[in-house]
Amino acid sequence: MSQLKQEYRALMDRLDHHAVAMPRPEDARALEGWRELLELMYSPEEAAIASRMPMLPTGLGKLARRFEMPEDELRAKLEPLCDKGLVMDLMNPDTGKRKYLLAPPVVGFFEFSMMRAHDMFDKLSVAKAMDAYMHGDDTFAREVFGNDTVIGRAMVHEDVLAANIPEVLDWERTTRLIDEAEQIAVSHCYCRHKAEHLGKACDVPQEICLSLNGGAEFVIRRGFGRPIDKTQAMGIVTKARKLGLVQIADNVKNEPAYVCNCCACCCGQLSAINEFGLKAVNPSGFEPHYNPDVCKGCSRCSRACPVAAIAMSPERAGGKRKNEMRPSFDEEVCIGCGVCATTCPQGGITMERRAETSHVPENTVERVVRQMLERGRLADLLFDESDSRGAAFLNHAVRAMSKLPPAERALASKQVQSRFVSFMLKNAPTIEA
Repeated sequence: MSQLKQEYRALMDRLDHHAVAMPRPEDARALEGWRELLELMYSPEEAAIASRMPMLPTGLGKLARRFEMPEDELRAKLEPLCDKGLVMDLMNPDTGKRKYLLAPPVVGFFEFSMMRAHDMFDKLSVAKAMDAYMHGDDTFAREVFGNDTVIGRAMVHEDVLAANIPEVLDWERTTRLIDEAEQIAVSHCYCRHKAEHLGKACDVPQEICLSLNGGAEFVIRRGFGRPIDKTQAMGIVTKARKLGLVQIADNVKNEPAYVCNCCACCCGQLSAINEFGLKAVNPSGFEPHYNPDVCKGCSRCSRACPVAAIAMSPERAGGKRKNEMRPSFDEEVCIGCGVCATTCPQGGITMERRAETSHVPENTVERVVRQMLERGRLADLLFDESDSRGAAFLNHAVRAMSKLPPAERALASKQVQSRFVSFMLKNAPTIEA
């Protein structure tokens, strides 16, 4: 840290308060990548501005008062950062007014840096620095994926669901997410584009990842992707399933920001499972079941599984000289994507409802509250630099906290140490009624 300029040290301190930080690694190669990423992406002046940006959407007027700068002058300084994806400006569709926030590394400026084929970044240098930082040791992987609430959830391939499943909820269907989206964009897969510059990319098309709703509006306006209609988006989903890709969506039920089509060789989330053994993807509510009478032991399901959750084991068969091979499924590792079922040439695998399902946050506010709670940063979210977040946000945040299990609710109260929040949590059942 002592070798970094003051502007970058201030930026690191600011990112340390985000839902996903950019922690300093221990490994020498990872440390060099960490330093290079900062200097490649931010100029010292940009780092100084970013280090004072809020973590939640904030209007230009309030920002101008924070920076003690005229609005027009501040807007001119923020525009280049928004073009790079280092700062996000979210537009209110009704008023056309924008609110700005500091983009986190994930989902944020790491992805944006590779979502365009050509721009102001040196792609090769950024790709090399990211690879060193992310894979030199597990520091960043544990920051992003080492807690209960992760950023993405697996979406089951709907066409292999068992016929006897009584109900599949809308938020569990990729097709419904697309059908209900108000705006859709397609972008280059950041992971696959990065792998291309490292000479490690697979042959899957790069322009295949989808942004939805407000996320799509930002992506289109800032040139990180292009608009497509619902028919085109459905075509991408169908093509991705035929290619055996995993569909990973924003880990929320309502208004998800993206659906990615991921391969195990390039995807950062799947790599965190395979390389570091982390539960980096929230499993879908489904799991594979196979019919032994149909199974031919071809092992295609095992080879196709993106998280290596299927092992082929020999099994004695009466009247046969050679053993037959049969799949066994590791329920702890399986993410319920359904790739194995779509790969089986015999149609011998179907996806059925899990007995126990993982929690999926209702919306982005709940997901961020849970992430901040698990990282011990909840107070940073509610009282960002003592700048009031406003009644509307506090109402949503406290409502999300009031629905936490009792132990987590008590932890939230302890982290915040606020009489207002403590009162709201204590009286949540009465208030909800």
